[in-house]
Amino acid sequence: MIYLDNSATTKPHPDVLKSYVQASEQFFANPSSIHQLGGQAERLLLRARQQAADILHVHEDEIIFTSGGTEGNNMAIMGVAMQHQRRGKHIITSEIEHPSVYDACKGLEQLGFEITALPVDANGQVSVEEVKKSIRNDTILISIMHVNNEIGSIQPIQEIAEIAATHPKLFFHVDAVQGLGKISLNLYHPGIDICTLSGHKIHGVRGTGMVYVARSTKLFPLLQGGGQEYGRRSGTENLAGSVSMVKALRLMMDREKTDLEHLRMLYQQLRTKLEQIDGVMINSPIDGAPHILNCSIPGLKPEVVIHALGKRDIYISTKSACSSKQSDISRVLAACGYSRERASSGLRISLSYDTTTEEITTFIEALKEVIQHLKEILE
Repeated sequence: MIYLDNSATTKPHPDVLKSYVQASEQFFANPSSIHQLGGQAERLLLRARQQAADILHVHEDEIIFTSGGTEGNNMAIMGVAMQHQRRGKHIITSEIEHPSVYDACKGLEQLGFEITALPVDANGQVSVEEVKKSIRNDTILISIMHVNNEIGSIQPIQEIAEIAATHPKLFFHVDAVQGLGKISLNLYHPGIDICTLSGHKIHGVRGTGMVYVARSTKLFPLLQGGGQEYGRRSGTENLAGSVSMVKALRLMMDREKTDLEHLRMLYQQLRTKLEQIDGVMINSPIDGAPHILNCSIPGLKPEVVIHALGKRDIYISTKSACSSKQSDISRVLAACGYSRERASSGLRISLSYDTTTEEITTFIEALKEVIQHLKEILE
């Protein structure tokens, strides 16, 4: 099997699964229980939170464990909107955000909020100047993703954070789900108030994640109840999930230090070989993330190509996994200015640190054969 759909989800690391099972078996008690077993579980949760804070260079009370990226993004956007709506109802985002951000903002429009969805250039990047110009007196939130999940474009987060820092009455949320462990990001920047992370994108278990929420940031809690997670996210803690999430985080950050150059080499190998195939058009920017490559084959339906490769035990995808079964047109590719034909034929190949040179070579040869076969059928 050759798995090249790592932006949709990654294969859990064996050590992560081991930590999940051990925590489930040995620390099954409720961390909120006052007896000894509850105390043991609570101490393990505290240790996991402290480790996450150390890795990310933030305070432990700024780490909120969640069920993943979608919850984290909704916590940030809806939480700021509900808490600070008396001060303003204007939110700035971009046209190429993940559905969990884009649709959350669309939902807020129905509640009377005004959304400015900034355009992007052909490389999928927002303009820092446009962000600056869009800020108004009633702006309460800027939400911009770090790395785009479809084409791998990297947004100028640090520059936007500098602007946000000069407007203390608004909050800046970063969806860092796709960039974690591949593109470094300084969370402890005075302009970054909230940041979303997900476990299953870094070889963790699905249903795990965390949100960095700066101490000075007040959110309306979407989940009311027992006051867990510093009152920001009530509900019995997923102890095993949180412990395994931190394990995955530590392993991924280590891989970034040791294997990033290898990943970049693989990406360049993939890009160069794809560029040599007649009829293939590269959509990802040359200076994008080193693990996401989007291309189009106009004239061929992406789902047909994907299924043909799947029969060869090779797996890629199209668009975001959260929207791959919806409209044929990629909202992201359309926002970059590509034609309908190109925006409806996008394919996403996403690598991991475990991808090999041999797998890239095999994939390229299989793709050539699939394209040739499909074109012969259509002629």
